[in-house]
Order: sequence, then structure tokens, then C-alpha cells
Amino acid sequence: MTRSAPGISIASRELEVTVNPRIGGTITEIRHLPSGLSVLGQTPWDAIDAPVTSLAARDEPEWLTRFTGGWPLLFPNGGDACTFGGIFHGFHGEASIAPWEFSATARTMRLSRRFFSVPVEMQREITLDGDVLVLRERLRMNGKRPVEVIWGHHATFGSDLLGGPLEVTTNAARALADINYDPPANPLAPGGQGDWPKLPGKREMVDLSRPAAPMAASAYLHDYPGLAWAAIRRLDNSIGAALSWDAATFPCAWLWYELEGTPEPPWHGRGRMLGIEPNTTRSGSGLADAKARGTGLLTLEPGAELSTELRLHVFEPKGRVTGVSADGRAATG
Repeated sequence: MTRSAPGISIASRELEVTVNPRIGGTITEIRHLPSGLSVLGQTPWDAIDAPVTSLAARDEPEWLTRFTGGWPLLFPNGGDACTFGGIFHGFHGEASIAPWEFSATARTMRLSRRFFSVPVEMQREITLDGDVLVLRERLRMNGKRPVEVIWGHHATFGSDLLGGPLEVTTNAARALADINYDPPANPLAPGGQGDWPKLPGKREMVDLSRPAAPMAASAYLHDYPGLAWAAIRRLDNSIGAALSWDAATFPCAWLWYELEGTPEPPWHGRGRMLGIEPNTTRSGSGLADAKARGTGLLTLEPGAELSTELRLHVFEPKGRVTGVSADGRAATG
């Protein structure tokens, strides 16, 4: 059983989706109606349902006061707060924590924002195609000088989806452990890399496709043959979720495990989330760190217009997820 999520809901016969326009236009809950099961992560604390006044969280603890789990957007920063190009960018960026203008019909929500930290306008459309959530985003750069940004998605899964033993599958060929993230419950050797799903660990090879608590780890998925996808399914086949996206826009995905592995507040060892987070940039430590490491930022030229689409299929699987079609639906067997 999950607690009620704040926000506005849209629904099809198969899915009910709740969005909170006040805090980043975050997708706070996705419920699969035939089974009654929810798939997005929820935090083990009560978040503040009000934007940060400055539109920039000073650090991760401040950002977490607004984080309910779910699926925030990261833009124009992702990861650590930093001063970059003379501008202070808050933790996980303005988009994740600022209010968005919105309108909604029964199956579609549209959100828009003109950003304060960068001269960019963005429109987002969340619509339901049966058991598939389709998220379309369009941005326009209105500044007179190029700006470098991080653009990504902090899609965190949990609730009923992580209510039992699970399996993670993806068509990423390679994975890389985050060199900056090494809490005590991290089994990975920071900076280790290998073919999915195994990475070098501190004591032995770690199979990221079968995670188990306690675990707190971060890695990057990359090298996709065509349409990028990653999926989580409960091994009892009660529920599954498959996220797919354009690898040309988001060439990597941050893979984040918080499985009862962080004893410090506000987690207190109670967090149970798994993030599959498509992103333009491999560093999860903010704009300044990414620039210093040369891991590639997205450069927006004056007048640039970019668009992309992500799809999330929520379904009752019939075995291992083996692929995702162009319309976003997972194949299992």
C-alpha cells in the first residue's frame, strides 16, 4: 500500500499517473490499474510541498526536503550544486524543484517553464497510450550566447515494483561505476567498468541485474544499439516497468541503487528505490565536475530547438524482458 501522492492525475484504462506541477512537474506516482500496483519510488519521509524560494537547492539535504521519490526532471544541472559560468546552479537543477505552468485533460498533461538560471523555454507533454506513458519534451534556447547544460531524468522506481526479488535488464553493452560515489554499502569498486551486467566489486564481481539490500551504489549505462531501454521486473511476474528513450539525445543512463543502504538521515536505512535515469552527461556530480572531467555537456546554441521522447511501459510480464519495440512496449519470455 502506498500513501496518497500530491498533485493532478490523468488516467487511461490501464494507468493512473499523478503529477505535481508545484515541485518540478514531478511524476509522483504511476499505478497499474488492472493489478492495483504502483511502480515509482516513494521516500520514507514527508516532503515539503512548496518550491525552494531561490529555485536552487543549496545542496542535497535541502533538495531532499522536496523530494517525494517519483520521476523529476534534471535541468540545467544534474547532481551537485555548483557555480558554473558565473551562475549558481542548485542540486539537480532548477527544473526539478521549481513550479511549472500546466493544463490537463483526462489523459494528457502539458507543462511549461521559462527558466531563470538559463535563457531556455521548455514544454513537456505527458500522455497515456493504454499501458504506456509517453513523455515528450521540447526546448528552445533564447539566449545570445551558447550555454552548456545537463539534461536528464531522475526516474526512480520502487513501491510495489521493488516489493520482492527483482531483475534489471537493459540493452546497454557497458557499465561504469561512479568514481565519486562510495558510501559504506557500495559493493562496487569506484571507476570499475565492464560488460553489463557485471562490474568489478571490492571483494568480487557484482551482478547489477540482481541487486539485493543493503546496497547504495551508482553506475552509468552506455553503448546502446539503437533505441535505448532498461527494465525492472518482479521475479514473481506480478509487475514490470520498461523505460525506453532516444540514445542520440541521452547517450547514457545513471543507474542508482538505494536499497536500505544509507543509514544517515533522512533515509535511516529505510529507502528502497532504483533509479534508471537517461541523461546527456555521464558525470552525476554536477556541471562543474562534468566539465572538469571532460565527460561531455550539452551545448545549446542561440536559437536551438531540441525535442525528445521517452516511453514507460507498465505491465504484467511473462518472464524476462528481452527487448522494447518502437512504440515503447516490452517483449518478455
